[in-house]
Amino acid sequence: MKITGSTDWREQLPFDVPVLVADVVPGDPTRCSGCGVDSALHDRTELWAVRRRNPQSHAGVVRFHCAAHLPPPPAPVGSGGDSRRRLPAARTARAAAPRTASRRPAVPERVAPVCPSCFIEVPSTGVCGMCGERIA
Repeated sequence: MKITGSTDWREQLPFDVPVLVADVVPGDPTRCSGCGVDSALHDRTELWAVRRRNPQSHAGVVRFHCAAHLPPPPAPVGSGGDSRRRLPAARTARAAAPRTASRRPAVPERVAPVCPSCFIEVPSTGVCGMCGERIA
């Protein structure tokens, strides 16, 4: 049985971009994921849907957040926040040397002997494994 992922409204959201929940999934008031289960319900026009990357799910996860718990956007890649991680320098445009294929002489495939009565390949011992006939 082949298991494939399904597509729903969460797949259409961009990663790490807050989107108003009422624009994506209209419905009844719901809770903010940061406020907890005992909090009051918020109208969907007051909540933001944020899709984050998740190592356990290739589609990521979507959480609803109120304005107080809206996560900050991720830092841009080139922000310089981590001095240990360097981006590779831009490569200069240069003419690539044409590749010449190094041709090795083709090695002919070894032809194994075949048993004339069973028509199967005989091992290096020269004795057919099916009928026991010795092949020279």
